[in-house]
Amino acid sequence: MDRDNKISITVIRRLPKYYRYLGELLNKGINRISSQELSKMTGFTASQIRQDLNNFGGFGQQGYGYNVEELHGQLGKILGLETIYRAVIAGAGNLGQAIANYKGFEDAGFKVLSLFDKNPRVIGLKIRDIEIRDVDTMMDFIKEHNIDIGIITSPKESAQELADIFIKSGVKGIWNFAPTDLNVPEDIIVENVRLNESLFALSYFLKEKFQQE
Repeated sequence: MDRDNKISITVIRRLPKYYRYLGELLNKGINRISSQELSKMTGFTASQIRQDLNNFGGFGQQGYGYNVEELHGQLGKILGLETIYRAVIAGAGNLGQAIANYKGFEDAGFKVLSLFDKNPRVIGLKIRDIEIRDVDTMMDFIKEHNIDIGIITSPKESAQELADIFIKSGVKGIWNFAPTDLNVPEDIIVENVRLNESLFALSYFLKEKFQQE
């Protein structure tokens, strides 16, 4: 996909949901679906779905709808899921171990090769055959294994230092769970996951609901 097309980030963030629902349809043996039916599943309007998909070419046929297998495959390519990405996790606490233990990432092409931590009590342990190593060895490991993605699950106080190591080691993208903004060069892609902010948003909607009752 040409970056000059200026696809809205809002559209991009809807694609994984389409991809997930199409995968579920494939598992059920469903080969065809209309935008109206997909609308009922995803919560997006049929018009919005058609507009989103038209950004990447014509996938549907009038009177037929979408071929589920074909559209699922095309969205996978758009999302870059035909590529195997090698990743490491900096921070082997509960969150880091949970991410390493989740097989779904590997099934989608994201392979975690190692966790890193400074706590001597966890160094040497394995999570689903993924070893926890000393963070002092992380730079060499990243360079040796051509790591694509660095995942930060550390406290915010050490997040920037870890990001700097990732950048110096040649990592192309950072998945940041630490509750802080990272200072990185423009050519480094950062995806922030703000667990607290998501929880706060839930709190807001609960408050609104209770006030209406």
